[in-house]
Amino acid sequence: MAVRRPGWALALLATAQLIYSLDINIVYVALPELAADLGFSEQTRQWVVSAYVVFAGGFLLLGGRAADLLGRRRVFVLALSLYALSSLAGGLADTQAVIVAARAVQGIGGALLLPATLALLATLFEEGPRRNRALAVWGGAGASGLTIGALLGGVLTQAFGWPAVFYVNVPLAGAVAAAALLVIPRDERAGTSRRFDLPGALTVTAGATLLVFGLVQGPELGWTEPAVLGAFVAAAAGLVAFAVIESRSADPLLPFAMLRNRSLVVGVTVTFVFMGTFGALPYFLTVLFQNVHGFTALEAGLAFLVPSAAIASGTQFGARLVGRFGARRTLVAGFAVGVIGTVALAPAFGVGAAFTTAVPGLVVSGVGQGIVWTAMWIAASTGVAPERQGVANGTASMTLNLGNAIGIAVLTVVANAGTGGRTGDLLRAAVADGGRTAVLLAAGGMAAGLAVSLALRVPARTSPPARVPDQMPSSG
Repeated sequence: MAVRRPGWALALLATAQLIYSLDINIVYVALPELAADLGFSEQTRQWVVSAYVVFAGGFLLLGGRAADLLGRRRVFVLALSLYALSSLAGGLADTQAVIVAARAVQGIGGALLLPATLALLATLFEEGPRRNRALAVWGGAGASGLTIGALLGGVLTQAFGWPAVFYVNVPLAGAVAAAALLVIPRDERAGTSRRFDLPGALTVTAGATLLVFGLVQGPELGWTEPAVLGAFVAAAAGLVAFAVIESRSADPLLPFAMLRNRSLVVGVTVTFVFMGTFGALPYFLTVLFQNVHGFTALEAGLAFLVPSAAIASGTQFGARLVGRFGARRTLVAGFAVGVIGTVALAPAFGVGAAFTTAVPGLVVSGVGQGIVWTAMWIAASTGVAPERQGVANGTASMTLNLGNAIGIAVLTVVANAGTGGRTGDLLRAAVADGGRTAVLLAAGGMAAGLAVSLALRVPARTSPPARVPDQMPSSG
């Protein structure tokens, strides 16, 4: 795809990522007031978050396929339109059912937006330094969105009430969708008669959605509850059916031949590890700041300025490292830095620890996180044909969400193991101790990510051409 104004196109794609990441944190801050206003209980209010996570995780591969077949710009605009409309419905919601449904549609919008955005980056910017720089800008915008979400959520909720955290998405998403029609090139006509693979799409979407549902609800309902066990059984059946369908399909949703691309497989695996480790840290930091140290929502948002600035810096540094040393060494370096920084965070998980105790770990871990974030998307898109970029990025995005759900589920069980039956100061101390254990386990997971990264091939060095002599040697 030829783009006349690549800078403007990149600005739109980065803004879309900012909106996507902003929405992750902005609702967390408003959740207590929202739950009280609409009558959610402590157990049911989690559905405001879970509805988004479940549908976003379940529809990602389908979103990638849609981007490949229907057109990246079309799906990008559709996704932002869904975001705007569902955000408007969320702000107007006056019942629990409406707000949960609005969040579910937002999740579908996110599942369409992320792979479409990544596919546009991969097709508008050729593989190599230009794409690496574009991914760094896009990643930096995502890191900024996490901070802006926390800060904006606190300010808007305090000033205008919880509906404001939904209304803010409406003009943002609408403006980017309209501008995309002017800046991003029209989708080219497909040169092949590829099909949507409806049976494959239905089975993988159902399987992935049920799997994320079980992982998200397991800690809330209990792992042995019939609803959770039933979700896991149905998810396994759906994913097995998907594998059978894909092995027999003439035009599969996820061609298994793509799995012979080692860079893609390692990139997809790293996204899983990344979100199960780095991606779980904000949850435990939020618990530390608010439940242990008693920070207000606004104070917690301000505290996240430190790691978010470090992450944004790391994304830019990661692009430079990939250009100089390759994705393999960059991923290894990023995970190594992340391990050091995350271990350094552990002393901050104490009832009497000052916020300044956490700052060195937040900075070092954040830089490592930003380095890995940029390098893993570069790895996942390397060597993938342009017509398969949507599916490749949809696959990586799906494992990203699964990694986050599994990581938080496992680490939460570990962190909460010693909190039963405790109250007051004893509970605060137990929460801090559990968070410290979870953070150290996350550092161990980062070390596993380092080991996975070593499976990437080191690009072969091209030797300089042999010098041709100016004159052929005489035979006499």
